[in-house]
Amino acid sequence: LALVLGGRVVGDQIRKGAEEAHLEAIFSIGDLSEVQAWLESLDLAAPESEEVVIRRILSRSGRNRAYINGTATPVQQLQELGKLMLDIHGQHDQQSLLSPQVQLDLVDAFGGLSPLRMEFETEFHRWQELYRAWNSLCEQARDRNGRQEFLQHEYDELCKADLRAGEEEALLLEYRRLQNSEKLADLSNQAYSLLHEHDPSILSSLQQLKRVVQELRVIEPSAHSWNEILEGVNAQSEELAHSFRDYRDGIEHDPNRLGQIDERLSLLQRLQRKYHDTIEGLMAKREHLQAELSQLSNIESHLQTLEEQFMHAYKEACQRADVLSKARKQVAERLQRRVMKELADLKMEHTQFLVRFHGVTGDQGFNSTGSDRVEYLFCANPGEALQPLGRVASGGELSRLMLAVKTVFADVDQIPVLVFDEIDTGVGGEVASVMGQRLHDLGNNHQVFCLTHLPQIAAQAAQHFVVEKVVTQGRTTTRVLPLGTFERRNEIARMLGGEQLTTTVRKAAAEMLQSPKKSSR
Repeated sequence: LALVLGGRVVGDQIRKGAEEAHLEAIFSIGDLSEVQAWLESLDLAAPESEEVVIRRILSRSGRNRAYINGTATPVQQLQELGKLMLDIHGQHDQQSLLSPQVQLDLVDAFGGLSPLRMEFETEFHRWQELYRAWNSLCEQARDRNGRQEFLQHEYDELCKADLRAGEEEALLLEYRRLQNSEKLADLSNQAYSLLHEHDPSILSSLQQLKRVVQELRVIEPSAHSWNEILEGVNAQSEELAHSFRDYRDGIEHDPNRLGQIDERLSLLQRLQRKYHDTIEGLMAKREHLQAELSQLSNIESHLQTLEEQFMHAYKEACQRADVLSKARKQVAERLQRRVMKELADLKMEHTQFLVRFHGVTGDQGFNSTGSDRVEYLFCANPGEALQPLGRVASGGELSRLMLAVKTVFADVDQIPVLVFDEIDTGVGGEVASVMGQRLHDLGNNHQVFCLTHLPQIAAQAAQHFVVEKVVTQGRTTTRVLPLGTFERRNEIARMLGGEQLTTTVRKAAAEMLQSPKKSSR
């Protein structure tokens, strides 16, 4: 289940000799509005269906694929969806209860304090951004003289250069023309001579051709179209001749201008090498330098404005943190009472459980989660002092505390599927029976999977499956088999008495299965 919903893949999860492993899970989401809204927001909802089908294909090549309702999706989306639909608690997950952050998150979740926490986080991040901007400007103010002198030098240099967009390309073209002026004049003069001055010239030949066509027109009417073409060719040739003449006459022979262009191009190229940028980039840099110099010259005013803004944001964050803290303390009192009641029902009548609040260390008095640090205190033995949970709770006590917390959260927790993987560590007898009742109660609001070796817990289930490994021709396969009434009784009996299924053990198993699943809540 964890793997199909985006869990981490390791190579040995694929059967030896196979290149791929295929996983598929189908969830009913008919009454899960949050899941349906998430699917619709990503256009992953199956039309007219109250199910979501998830597939994941693992490959030895590392090219793993994931699909939601047949649409290929990144694994991150599987993980997001998994958080909405599945909660797995293993025998080692109880250690998460020892984390101060998890303890704080549980208080907020129980009280539905997410809106208040988000409001605080918004103000907190706004204050941080303003403070960082103010602090950066303070550093600039300390180094202002040197910085200002450096920036002014660069700005003056770029202003003096009087850079213009497209100037370099235009100068290079002009440079090539001046450098080849004699050749350009000679070629354009040759072209003009061929058209107008050569003996015979192209234009004079065209005049002779025109007379021939006119004589043809007398005899051949179709020669009229030839005459029209010839008139056009003649006009264009005259225009071309005039263009060559004007171009020839306009060519400059100016060695001084050539030197000026060479000097200007050298300056432009030197600036580009120095600043590692194009002419257009240098023009943008000049504008940026001007803006930064303006800011530095008015830095005191900017500092004052930013200081006022971040102080106002700080006060807002403090107020939000205070509102959130007061709400948490009220919620914590309710949480304490509910957890202690559940622990009493789990045969821990004398247990004390307390949510203690500490202030956040640091100058600001808060961090990204608020101004509170919480610590769960626990005492299972009368007469002993309350101690942090990690110091005094045994494995069995942690198991019951985890179940108590999940039971308390059943009313506010919208996750539909809960998996408990051997959370009954360190318990047995009557306590195991009560834990089974609690798991049965959770099944009223959730789909609960429980893996257990205790018959007192297993007997509380509505349906049973047995997990077994079978070796066939040297290959191991795992089977999960649903059990009927007879098989259920035998499995409970085996859990009670081992392989010797005596009549007494079978009878005890039958009685455990037939006893009503009464809630002790």
